[in-house]
Amino acid sequence: MSIIDAQESTLYHQLAETLAEAIHNGTYLPGSRLPAIRRCASNHQLSVNTVLTAYRILEDRGLIEARPQSGYYVRGRLPSVKTSGDRQAKVRSPGSEKLDLIDAVFAAQNHPDYTNISLACPQNSDFFPTAKISRIMASLLRREPDLIGRYALPPGSQRLRREIARRAMDLGMTLTAEEVTLTHGCMEALQLALRAITTPGDCVGIETPTYFYLFPLLASLGLKVVEIPTDPQHGLSLDALELLLQENRLQALIAMPNVQNPLGCSMKLQDKKRLAKLVNRYKVPLIEDGLYAELQFCWPLSPAVKAFDTDGWVLHCASYTKTVAPDFHLGWIAAGRFSKELARLKSVSSLAESRLLSETLGLFLESGGYDHHLRSMRRRYAAQLDEVRGIIARYFPLGTQATMPGGGYVFWVELPGKVDTVDLFHRLLQEKICLTPGALYTLSDRGNHALRLSCCYPFDERYTWALKRTGALACEISGIAAGKL
Repeated sequence: MSIIDAQESTLYHQLAETLAEAIHNGTYLPGSRLPAIRRCASNHQLSVNTVLTAYRILEDRGLIEARPQSGYYVRGRLPSVKTSGDRQAKVRSPGSEKLDLIDAVFAAQNHPDYTNISLACPQNSDFFPTAKISRIMASLLRREPDLIGRYALPPGSQRLRREIARRAMDLGMTLTAEEVTLTHGCMEALQLALRAITTPGDCVGIETPTYFYLFPLLASLGLKVVEIPTDPQHGLSLDALELLLQENRLQALIAMPNVQNPLGCSMKLQDKKRLAKLVNRYKVPLIEDGLYAELQFCWPLSPAVKAFDTDGWVLHCASYTKTVAPDFHLGWIAAGRFSKELARLKSVSSLAESRLLSETLGLFLESGGYDHHLRSMRRRYAAQLDEVRGIIARYFPLGTQATMPGGGYVFWVELPGKVDTVDLFHRLLQEKICLTPGALYTLSDRGNHALRLSCCYPFDERYTWALKRTGALACEISGIAAGKL
């Protein structure tokens, strides 16, 4: 590509993002006409071809539509999910039926012949900096060929822990390398945190809906679950949480304040500050899952709750499995006042993480390549979310609602007409399409007519066909015609 071609490419992408932001914030309302191509070109001092290309990008993303001899218009928006379901915090336990459904979904997601439309794991190497990571690892092995012949001992790579602490500043956290414990992914971080702060029989507050694998994890540790109402746009209900804390009903709390899974929402800044104050006042530890926090679409990033932790009651955990190298399974936790206990548990559980993998990741973070990669992924996921929402608006039953994530690549969809998404899941399996029904994400009945979708896949014919087929089957079950906005 020539320098001129590269500049042109940058310009039409910049214009597309500017117009997309104007559509999302309501500057251009549904049904309104965008400026004519020549007028837009004149206003922005761009070529007609650049503007036309930008409009076509927005059309592909489902944000606008071309009307013959009329121009380009903003498409009708997919309605946002409203607060619904049981608004009372209740103690619940996952039954064997729920755990069996989780096993069935995992088995289907692992089947090579099935098309996944909701697995929250990018399935293609171009979502990861594979080539860069490979070069760093090869260079590292050339310089230190005996690296894989030495045991990794606690506390693990100083370089990686230092880089994690440095990057934590982007989320408002002030950490040292000594405060960071390396873990085998985010799941081990969650498990170690729960073991450090709870005893069997304790009640742990969780969001609802929440990441479904928390249910078997909590059950395996003999812990009770208290589902706390969670708003699809604003996150955990702090009023409900405060009442539980006042009544001394919780011994711990797990939440995803930034880019929640499966809703995709993030808490407001003032709510994060309030959450930090609550757990510090009542001395109830919060495990803050920051798995998708670096994939927020805004910049600067909205801070973590840990940034406002005054007395060490927030344990912040994250990993690089979703952004850099899934097979590395490298995660971390900053456990505040529980750091010593957690480091001890890590040592007796799995000792330490691979020296080779930790040093490779540390060098990648040190090089600045991660920042470039994140910027690229944020743009890509934001565009793909728009495109998937456009497909839903056209092919799913009229009245379908979906959340509008502020980051990441998963979101929550609620279907009209009392469509049972567990039944939809089983029927789609017969066509080798795999989704995750909403019933997995809550112990209440709130998720019976919902599902989680993911857009961390290449937008090839197979993936888009699976989305459209899911919508067609939902129309057939509900008896409601497709939206066709």
